[in-house]
Amino acid sequence: WLRNNIFHTKCTSNGKTCNVIIDGGSCENVVLETMVEKLGLKIEKHPRPYKILWFRKGNEVKVDKCCLVQFSIGQKYHDELLCDVVPMDACHILLGRLWQYDRRTKHDG
Repeated sequence: WLRNNIFHTKCTSNGKTCNVIIDGGSCENVVLETMVEKLGLKIEKHPRPYKILWFRKGNEVKVDKCCLVQFSIGQKYHDELLCDVVPMDACHILLGRLWQYDRRTKHDG
């Protein structure tokens, strides 16, 4: 994820500060499983479960849950999106190419 991540920032979700990575190399939007549990967010069954390898070193992770996450970056940007729920080491929320495309984000580099 280091090669394509654009930047790290902080956001607020349910009044708590969270670490965010915006990552052009990821095809999914994901949220940390423990964050979902601690904030009491509603978990749903994933409509198309799948497995990934890169979120935790050496472990295959089954992605079978998703969650609607509301967050804000600063005082002006507020968003809500459906994220896959996973255990990961990198951050609380990882926003991938889907988020960037849907929001028509642009960056030079």
